[in-house]
Amino acid sequence: MKIAFDIRRLHDHGIGTYIRNLVLHLASLARKTSVVLVARPGHPEELEPLPPNFGFLMEPTAGSSLWDNLVLPRLLDRRRVDLLHTPHYHSPRFLRCRSVITVHDCVHVLFPRAAGSKAEFRRAWLRTRRSVRRCSRIIAVSEATRRDLTRLFNVPGEKITVIHNAIDERLTAASGEEEKKRILERYQVDAPFLLYTGNVRPHKNLARAIEAFAVLKSELREDPEWRDLKLLIIGDELSRYQLLRRTAVRGGLQHEVRFLGFVPYETLRVFYRTAQIFVFPSLYEGFGLPPLEAMANGTPVLTSNVSSLPEVLGDAALLVNPENVFDISRGLRQLLFDSSLRRDLREKGFRQVKKYSWKKSTEMAWKTYEQVLGRPLES
Repeated sequence: MKIAFDIRRLHDHGIGTYIRNLVLHLASLARKTSVVLVARPGHPEELEPLPPNFGFLMEPTAGSSLWDNLVLPRLLDRRRVDLLHTPHYHSPRFLRCRSVITVHDCVHVLFPRAAGSKAEFRRAWLRTRRSVRRCSRIIAVSEATRRDLTRLFNVPGEKITVIHNAIDERLTAASGEEEKKRILERYQVDAPFLLYTGNVRPHKNLARAIEAFAVLKSELREDPEWRDLKLLIIGDELSRYQLLRRTAVRGGLQHEVRFLGFVPYETLRVFYRTAQIFVFPSLYEGFGLPPLEAMANGTPVLTSNVSSLPEVLGDAALLVNPENVFDISRGLRQLLFDSSLRRDLREKGFRQVKKYSWKKSTEMAWKTYEQVLGRPLES
């Protein structure tokens, strides 16, 4: 038997973490079954060394739908691939082999503004409906995502397997005090801060986070410990922060809110471990990796009481109403001044993170392949 895995979005935020960790754990699990990785230039070097039963099928174009939908299925057929795993809902059309897709969330359907235009939203909706109908099995990263698929696309429950994500081990590697000092000096961070990491799309609710921070700062104006508190936002390209910058200016926070763009893993680790609170008031998440990453680094988390976040984080985070600025602000103040609550959430966070592992998730994906193929694979 031969399986293929589409890794062309290896550099994407979120999905890239999924791809990298699943492939690396497949490499230790699949020692005999042939695995074909559909890749782009540069990807093989990033993932090597891989076992000899792993090979690459290189895409010669930069995202051509013609190649994706017509040429790729023929190439997979020539290589006698029995199953293709696509780690997102952009599954190729006209596949002759069986297929598994991973759906991380339904944000593109639930938040039309994220699509950019009505035409783009319609295309995304139709593509998702086509993919979930035609594929052999769907992997959903949470029960919340499974419910969304059932409600939005009437997908039968037996077609969906829930397999949770896990954090990237690169974010839990040890870092010394000298490295921490050097990184904080480089970014000129010398005051206590709240932290957000992720993209800045509308459903992330960052405008309300900044407004809640403005309320909090007005209450801390005379507090000797927290009056210099900052909010650091790490994620997308700096050019995408214009609306949020205007929100900060309206709240008089132009010097209190900092937008840092993307940072390397070793830098992100330091920010996670140094932050007073990790703030994640998202309106919708398919899973929600950043709060788990913060927990793994010992930082208490404030997040939303909606979508997958209560399921994934349990009682290890302080949950608030993400649509209420004052509830977010109240939660932040509570965490700042209640040291026993911070300590309790820190301890619960370490335990919560241990519930998820890429090894376990990869083994479940492997069993899903076997169920779809109707026979065991050689491991």
